[in-house]
Amino acid sequence: MAGNARIDSSVPHSARIWNHWLGGKDNYPIDQEVGDEFVRIFPGQVDIARHSRAFLGRAVRCLAGEAGIRQFLDIGTGLPTVDNTHEVAQRVAPDARVVYVDNDPLVLTHARALLTSTPEGATSYIDADIRDPDTILAGATETLDFGRPVALLLLGILGHLTNEENPEGVLARLVAPLAPGSHVVVCDGTDVFGTPSGDGDDTARARAIALYVEAGGVAYNLRSPERITGFFDGLELLEPGVVPVSRWRPEPSPFGEPPAVDAFCGVARVP
Repeated sequence: MAGNARIDSSVPHSARIWNHWLGGKDNYPIDQEVGDEFVRIFPGQVDIARHSRAFLGRAVRCLAGEAGIRQFLDIGTGLPTVDNTHEVAQRVAPDARVVYVDNDPLVLTHARALLTSTPEGATSYIDADIRDPDTILAGATETLDFGRPVALLLLGILGHLTNEENPEGVLARLVAPLAPGSHVVVCDGTDVFGTPSGDGDDTARARAIALYVEAGGVAYNLRSPERITGFFDGLELLEPGVVPVSRWRPEPSPFGEPPAVDAFCGVARVP
């Protein structure tokens, strides 16, 4: 792990901006500035961030409880906030083992300090990029037993891959060594509910992403729900299928169904 890598506080980073949107303090002025301008253009982004985080909790509880999963590989971890993957999983199963993967020095520094495990379980961290699945898998084998089911979590990370970088191929490489009974969790940004800005096919969210890229951030590629559904080809999708993150097995509420947001997700079993 490159724990001594220099943290560049002059360039916005998606993990730190998401931390800002979720009310965290582990970010820099550039992240706050770009994040606030993003929300000014596309106010729905804060709801997407919050519903995506809540989906993570529901999915991990389902996998640790209903599916009996005891091993989790969380790629594109982001900065620690509340109810991180290992906290949710180990609340259900104290012996759960979790490997976090990210390539931001700030994320890794905070992970080492804050993402501690129960005595019965284990937590470890890999400094790696999703574009290098072989490095991720090699590092994960130090903590996880790939002869037993593993939950692979890819939340908001495949969007950072361009079509030329073949996100389907990267995902297939990560899924290939998973034992039957493993599960795959994916959520990514869409542009289904955006309001056209009047500039051709542009929407507010697309313009906000363009602003982020112009400020030095890494591009994020919005994809259709149909494309996201295709990520699960060959897997057994759990109910309710691929839906907005706010509507994947939501908690009961007296106020009815939660609003749909522009991030779609799914959870599927490896047959």
